[in-house]
Amino acid sequence: MKLRTVSRLLYAEQVDMGGMPIRQPLPTQAVEQIDPFLLLHHANIKAPAHVNPDHAGVGPHPHRGFSPVTFIFQGGVHHRDSRGHDSTVYAGGAQWMNAGMGIIHSERPPHDIQEKGGRQEIIQLWINTPAKNKMDLPVYFPIQAGDVPSVISDDEKVRVNIFSGELLNVKGPVPSQAVVNAATLVFQQGGKISIPIPSNHNLFIYLLDGQLKVDGFGLVDELNLVHFKNDGEGIALEATQPTRVLLLSGEPLNEDVVSYGPFVMNTQTQIMEAMRDYQKGKMGVLIEE
Repeated sequence: MKLRTVSRLLYAEQVDMGGMPIRQPLPTQAVEQIDPFLLLHHANIKAPAHVNPDHAGVGPHPHRGFSPVTFIFQGGVHHRDSRGHDSTVYAGGAQWMNAGMGIIHSERPPHDIQEKGGRQEIIQLWINTPAKNKMDLPVYFPIQAGDVPSVISDDEKVRVNIFSGELLNVKGPVPSQAVVNAATLVFQQGGKISIPIPSNHNLFIYLLDGQLKVDGFGLVDELNLVHFKNDGEGIALEATQPTRVLLLSGEPLNEDVVSYGPFVMNTQTQIMEAMRDYQKGKMGVLIEE
């Protein structure tokens, strides 16, 4: 297998999002997107013990035209939306939603967050939706850890959890409008794995912690996103210490992207229509009781 080479490392700088400190390796001033992936936020925060979980986290807000996906590494996330979905997903799972024509949702800590250690560690990823699907009806998939198929490496030191697409001949349970592979990898120290990736996919990995040796490149430390070139059939990784990784690959859409806040469309006119539809209540109403 011809291995891909590394295009660049993107360090996850700390940014402030509504008073919440988060890490953001994508987008940066250098890289607007890794088509079809638009944004990656990594948050590791202590849920305030003195605040009712119903009033913590992120309150109701709209989306249109892309899939906001939340991978949960510690704690949990309580999702509610204007389509009537109400679900709590805990560590090892994901909240996967395609916003389609429009939806309003909230993402709060679960009621039992303090019993779960009081810490929320999540990654939120924005996956662009093909133009032909941007006005589809919204769909929502809550995936618990037990619903995620996995593969164990030959040395039994790497676990690959596959959420969407197909990796290592295992298919993930979540359908996606954009053609993507989405997985988390958990390495023990010394764990090695080689992963074939379709040559037409854009590919990156993000290290939540630890350190990896990327074959053909060298050592990569935690909180770095590794963006690979489209010049090979896969990657080979080795962990020098226990390491958690998010792996994403996808067919590029090669479409115009116009975004404004929580809306991602193809033209400025479509953005104005999204704002108007939200103001008119066409994305529904979410009243949290």
